Amino acid sequence: LANEAALLATRRNHEQVLMADFTDSLEKILLGAPRGTMLSPEDRERTAYHESGHALVGMLTPEADPVRKVSIIPRGMALGVTLSTPDSDRVSYSREDLQAKIKVALGGRVAEEITYGRITTGAESDIQQLTQIARQMVGRWGMSDKLGPVTLLPSDGQSPFLPGASETSPQTQWLVDQEVQAMIEDAHGQVTELLTEHRAQLGSLARALIAAETLDAPAAYAAADVPTRSVIVTS
Repeated sequence: LANEAALLATRRNHEQVLMADFTDSLEKILLGAPRGTMLSPEDRERTAYHESGHALVGMLTPEADPVRKVSIIPRGMALGVTLSTPDSDRVSYSREDLQAKIKVALGGRVAEEITYGRITTGAESDIQQLTQIARQMVGRWGMSDKLGPVTLLPSDGQSPFLPGASETSPQTQWLVDQEVQAMIEDAHGQVTELLTEHRAQLGSLARALIAAETLDAPAAYAAADVPTRSVIVTS
């Protein structure tokens, strides 16, 4: 981070490395560099609602990490980004923490469903992320009430007992798939109910995001009319 900030300060002809250089460098490291893609007004609005869905679910879910920044500036492969990070380093997560991550990941997709009545390909990476979390919860961390505290999936491509042993049986895989689907469907229902109830706040946050393109934590919480949690301001 310090190296990136020093390089950026040099390019900006600063005599010292300023906080703005650190902030912009942190965004580049965590979110990717802006790619200069021009979005159509329709895509820009849809992206704003998508990211506002992620952010609002994060703000309204107690176990979720605080929202630090929301942006509709395309970076890397993403059309927009919602940055949420914990106040301190985490070494383990509870079932409630992981369920909150699944809900936040679903927020963008559900916001599109509620606002437009149809879905797009924009949630691809979100779906990959939440499916992986749910599968690990069920198959490796014993967080399924139905299947119990047993390891059903190999770790890092190996059997939980003998390295190189055969993969799990088709029936076991089917059980895991059923539990993963049930877990995600339950979270989807809760997120739909949450964003429907707070639809006015979703629209307010999206409109603020369209106007500003990027909102830091205080501005995002204010636009959504949500009391600010313990938030570390990044810009």
